[in-house]
Amino acid sequence: MVASAGAAAGDADRGESAGPAAVSAAGARSRLGAFCEQGRAGEALFCAGAGLALIDVFLRRDPPCGGTLRQRLALQSAAASARLLRLRADQGALRDLGFALAAAPAPAARLLSLWRGLAGRPPALDAPRLNEAAAALDLPLPDPETLAAALRECVREEDPVSAAAKAAAVAFAAFPDGPAAEAEIFAFWVFDLVLALRLRWERTGPLIATKILDLAVRLGEAGRRPKPAEPGWAKTATAALALAAAAALDLAAELCRRSEILLAVAPKLRAKPASRVVNLLLAEDCVSAAEAARDAPMTDRAARRLFDRLLTLGAVRELSGRPTFRIFGL
Repeated sequence: MVASAGAAAGDADRGESAGPAAVSAAGARSRLGAFCEQGRAGEALFCAGAGLALIDVFLRRDPPCGGTLRQRLALQSAAASARLLRLRADQGALRDLGFALAAAPAPAARLLSLWRGLAGRPPALDAPRLNEAAAALDLPLPDPETLAAALRECVREEDPVSAAAKAAAVAFAAFPDGPAAEAEIFAFWVFDLVLALRLRWERTGPLIATKILDLAVRLGEAGRRPKPAEPGWAKTATAALALAAAAALDLAAELCRRSEILLAVAPKLRAKPASRVVNLLLAEDCVSAAEAARDAPMTDRAARRLFDRLLTLGAVRELSGRPTFRIFGL
């Protein structure tokens, strides 16, 4: 099915030389346009396949902002997961928790760690990793080896979207007596992992959770969202993935433009460790001055001055909105 969208991907991959990654992402998104966002059942599978094909083209060009894209999708997935668990933690609150993960193992912080780990590591279906993900959600997983084997069978079957939807249903069914919201989040995590394996991505780009709560993907007269393994789940997952792919291409185009600005101004930075800070900004969703000072290494004062310079040059944004304890990103 993803292969059937190859013509669209080919169109996105041809042509422009100026800012190729940004142009590709923007052109790909324009081809999907409102077509994906209308969410009509007969078109959802094509839209999901076309979107994945175009994201695949984009990621295989190894854009400088690839790490930031994955981590920002992980943040969005964590925020959606927090909504499912009825936690009062939006993206801003989760970013703050991200700088205190070791000291604050609260449910919202563990959600962020779960999705960040998915985006930051090569995809693999093994028992220890499944057990680790389940533990982050306080889900007892009595037989991770059996679940891993069942999920590997899903990877071998059907097209990537159908394989991921089937794997998510298997994962959800592994917790018949567990809390439904936590089991759903685990199923979404497995969905993205299987999708990355089928597409042979080096790192997973979290997608489905970013749009699974969208009203456009609800089915039936009551507008109820089917759980994994329930009737209508495959259609819901496909519609959510189509919306997520279109939104991810929008985000990719924006991050590409911002990364090009950052790379253009990098030679103007006088601080010797500046290149390491630039690389950190291209790999993460956000960076604090203290974090940059530790990684570079440099003094806290020098790191703050560097970020002030980057702000002046329009190469980064301040994401917290605070005058102190600020965080920065593309």
